[in-house]
Amino acid sequence: MTPIRDFVLSDLSALCRMMQGAIEASYSGVYPERAVAFFKTFHSEERILERSQKGEILIIEKNDGIAATGAIVNGEALGVFVRLRDQNKGYGKAVMKELERRAKGRGFTQVMLAVSLPSRGFYESLGYEIVRDVSLDVGEGQHLDYWEARKILASDQSWRI
Repeated sequence: MTPIRDFVLSDLSALCRMMQGAIEASYSGVYPERAVAFFKTFHSEERILERSQKGEILIIEKNDGIAATGAIVNGEALGVFVRLRDQNKGYGKAVMKELERRAKGRGFTQVMLAVSLPSRGFYESLGYEIVRDVSLDVGEGQHLDYWEARKILASDQSWRI
């Protein structure tokens, strides 16, 4: 597995380009146009920079660029994306496991996240439980539908009799 590293400021433009490309590839045709635009704004360079200041962003990089990313901010996983050509190689799972490990290391007992329509099966396979349906009005009669989900982080304590 390609190693996971921490985001550095020089990653910002390339990371944003990768995320925007993943949004186009994964959400166009699934979500209405205004919802796709909302996702792109939510994952803009400015928002990525804010996340890097409030939490941690992880990167998996290959020779040809950033393959996967994800952030953890106050126990919430955000901006988890895998480049289209690198999907189904275990990168998303590796990023999520490391985000969970870091959240737990900071004292969080659960990780929350917003689950997009195409990613529900992936997150459920990692043990995330859907806790709420959400529909966000993005204007002109269009909606961005998603789910809020959580995963309780396992305790390190082992009970013995």
